[in-house]
Amino acid sequence: MASQVATHESGQAVRQAPTETTAHYLPGVPMAILGIVLVLAGVGVVFAATHSSSAVKVVLVIVAILLFLSGPFILRGLTPVAPGRARVVQLFGKYRGTIRDSGLQWVNPLTERIVVSTRIRNQESAQAKVNDADGNPIEIAAVIVWQVHDTASAIYAVDEYTKFVAIQTETAVRHIASSYPYDSRGTGALSLRDNADEITQKLSDELSVRVRSAGVDIIESRLTRLSYAPEIAQAMLRQQQASAVVGARSRIVEGAVGMVQMALKRLEEEDVVELDEERKAAMVSNLLVVLCSEQATQQVVNTGSLYQ
Repeated sequence: MASQVATHESGQAVRQAPTETTAHYLPGVPMAILGIVLVLAGVGVVFAATHSSSAVKVVLVIVAILLFLSGPFILRGLTPVAPGRARVVQLFGKYRGTIRDSGLQWVNPLTERIVVSTRIRNQESAQAKVNDADGNPIEIAAVIVWQVHDTASAIYAVDEYTKFVAIQTETAVRHIASSYPYDSRGTGALSLRDNADEITQKLSDELSVRVRSAGVDIIESRLTRLSYAPEIAQAMLRQQQASAVVGARSRIVEGAVGMVQMALKRLEEEDVVELDEERKAAMVSNLLVVLCSEQATQQVVNTGSLYQ
C-alpha cells in the first residue's frame, strides 16, 4: 500500500506512514505438507538416480536439486501467528499488509514478517515532580491502559512505539498536572484532588491525540500518585487543617444563628416573656456562647429578678 502524503503548515509535503491493510496469505498446514512432500520427493529422486544410467542420472539429479530447493523455500513461508499478536508483512522494504488471524499461515517466503503485539498493555509513568497551576510542587504518576489498533502505523510511523507511548505518557501527565491546581480550596474550580474522574478523562483525551500517529488506542488512564512535594507537605497540611476548621466554624455559627432566631421568634409568637432590646442582646450572646463553644458551659442560676 502506498504511503499517504500530507501537507505541512509550511506548505512542504510530508509522507505519512501507511495504514493497516490485510496481507495476502494462504493456510499454512497445506503448504507445510506440500513443502515436506517436495523434500521427500527429492530424496526419492536421489535414490532413483543411484540406480539409473548415466544419461537419466543427470536429469534426475537436476530434478532432485530443484525439489530440494523448492521444498525448503516453501517451508520458509510458513508464519505462525499467536493469539494477541499480528505479523506485519514487508517485501523489499515495502509494506504488504498485516496478518491478524491466529494459527499457521503461509506468505511469500521472500517477505519479512515483523511481530507486533496487539494485546492490552499497562504503561505506568515515572513519578514526576511538577508545579501545579498555583505554582505548588506536587508529585504525580499515572497508569495508562493502551492497545495497538493500527500495526502499520506502529511499525512505520515511529521508531519504537512502546518508548513513544512511554514518553508521551510522561509528557501528558506533566502537562495536565501543571494545568490545574492541586486543591480548589472551596472555589469550585476543577482541581487534581477533587475532580479525579474529570482529570483522568482529560488525560486520556490528550494522550489519545498524542499517540494517534503511532496507531495506538488509549483505553483508560488513572492517577496512581498525587501528593504535595515533601518540602511543602507539612505547610500545606496545616493550611488544609486551618481551612477545615474555618469551614466547620462557619457551619456551626450559621446553625447557631438560625437556632437563636428561631428561639426569639417562638418566644415572641407564644408571648412567653417580653424582652427589651438589651435583654434580647444578652440572650443572643449567651445562646451563641453555649452553641458555639467547644467545651461544656456552666450554668449560672439567677435568684434575683430579671434585671439583677
